[in-house]
Amino acid sequence: MAHAQHDNLWAITSGQRARYFGAIVAMAFANLCMFGAPLIAKYAIDVVVDKNVALGTPLLVAPSQWLETTFASQNAFAWYLLLSSALAVAVTAIAGVFQYVRGRASAIASEAIVRRLRETLYRHLHDLRAGYYDDADTGDLVQRCSSDVETLRVFLSSDVVEIGRSILLILTVTPILFWMDATLAFWSLCLIPFIGLFAYIFFHKVQQVFQITDEAEAAMTGVLQENLTGIRVVRAFARQDYEIAKFAEKNRIHRDLNNRLITLMGRYWGTADFFSLMQIGLVLSAGAFAIIDGRISVGTLFAFLTYEGMVIWPVRQLGRVLTDSGKAVVSLGRTNEILNQAEETLEPTPSRGRADGDIRIEHLTFGYNAERPVIKDFSLHVRPGETVAFVGAPGSGKSTLIRLLLRLYPYGHGSIKLDGQEVSDVNRHWLRHQIGVVLQDPFLYSRTIAANLKVGRPDAPDAHLEQACVDAAIHDSIAELPERYDTLVGERGVTLSGGQRQRLALARALLKDPPVLVLDDSLSAVDTGTEALILNALRARRGRHTTLIVAHRLSSVVDADRIVVLEAGRAVQIGSHAELSTVDGPYRHLCQIQGSLDAEIRTDVMSTAH
Repeated sequence: MAHAQHDNLWAITSGQRARYFGAIVAMAFANLCMFGAPLIAKYAIDVVVDKNVALGTPLLVAPSQWLETTFASQNAFAWYLLLSSALAVAVTAIAGVFQYVRGRASAIASEAIVRRLRETLYRHLHDLRAGYYDDADTGDLVQRCSSDVETLRVFLSSDVVEIGRSILLILTVTPILFWMDATLAFWSLCLIPFIGLFAYIFFHKVQQVFQITDEAEAAMTGVLQENLTGIRVVRAFARQDYEIAKFAEKNRIHRDLNNRLITLMGRYWGTADFFSLMQIGLVLSAGAFAIIDGRISVGTLFAFLTYEGMVIWPVRQLGRVLTDSGKAVVSLGRTNEILNQAEETLEPTPSRGRADGDIRIEHLTFGYNAERPVIKDFSLHVRPGETVAFVGAPGSGKSTLIRLLLRLYPYGHGSIKLDGQEVSDVNRHWLRHQIGVVLQDPFLYSRTIAANLKVGRPDAPDAHLEQACVDAAIHDSIAELPERYDTLVGERGVTLSGGQRQRLALARALLKDPPVLVLDDSLSAVDTGTEALILNALRARRGRHTTLIVAHRLSSVVDADRIVVLEAGRAVQIGSHAELSTVDGPYRHLCQIQGSLDAEIRTDVMSTAH
């Protein structure tokens, strides 16, 4: 699903344009007040130079003369300067109030937009197709959701209004300058188009450099994220020096590109300052000749120079604004690459509630790559409450069947039905609420044990929680911990052993009490004694769930109602352990291999004991 509302910098302001308009209006009033200060100073300077109150602005001449009459101790000249100072302070203070209103309005608007963008990105990441994450780099995604969004925030908080300010200043000051003196106004504005053109060219140049710099930073973030996640593997293989060198190389590339960006900025500021100072020099020189010719007064030249500074420096800043807008365009493009990725579809939720657990697979064919199918013409009917196990060599399609049942990947050929409803037509959220999955490498949050257990059922009472842990043979281990169920497990459950993590994941699925329970090689990290306890508990729950077991260890599947032997995506044998173990075929061969290995292990243990 594409998010068209974020396609460009104008579109992203949707919903907050009224605030930005208010900020620009406030800025316009602030500018009007600021424009009054140079005019006040112009007349005050002319009054001081010529010592003639009549040269002042009529707005202050009459009050000055009235004050002179009322207070005989002061003359009109002094009163005029005093009133000019007071008026200049007043208009500057009023301008400051409008500037505050402008800053507050633009800050509220930008923060609201960025908050909405962050939430949209985060929600969208949760709804993306599972296949997207097969090739995505986690560090790059973090970069796009943090650094790129921050770049947009900086642009939206100040630069949007700054662009409007620069345009308003030019449009407002130009008529005032020509009103005071047309010739001097020409010299005051003659270089501004060149500065603007140079800023525009610089904008396109810096946009390209920023994009590759941002990508280099994303690559560096990716290396950092990967190494922090796998820090124990790095240490286990003594790869610290290699990984440090790898990060240093990415850091060097980012530094060089960033230096290139800084160099471009330095060139821009140097050139822009040269043109700006040249513009001021032209005004000063032309103004000096105009004063000598008697065409303008000293106060008028002062006003020209002040207005020149009010215009030339914002235009000079336009280069920075355009630079930030170029960065913002790149950042928005990178976030849009995520937002424009197709989401999982959410069909209408079925009218009924809990599923019965009847699963029917017919002529299913699927491959992650269309040219290499992993599942080939597979058919199977699993009745409600039945326990079915899948065994086979790695890559035979066992876990893929589970992913297709969960609708993590779309299947184009064949059918998977839950209670007679095509899985591809039912609501994904409802479907996944009906299935409890325990993976071989379970993911645990950096939270308490209780919080991890309640992921699938937040309102579960403590008694149910403890019973699920008893069934998963993990309750005794939790009871030995200092804070029991309130113990923090660390990131990804790192403070627990592999077997403990698997048993916690199993307890989490059992607590959910789903119609369909899927164990994807979820007992591989537990010892045989613990495995026996868990299998006994599952045996006692038989009939409460439709249970699908994926396993390599045959001891986990011998009690299954049926065992499906997979080879290259096809079901080559289906039957109970008693049936298949007496028939020559792949399953009997697996039994012989594992039986021989178990016998050898027992022999080795006995000889070691003696």
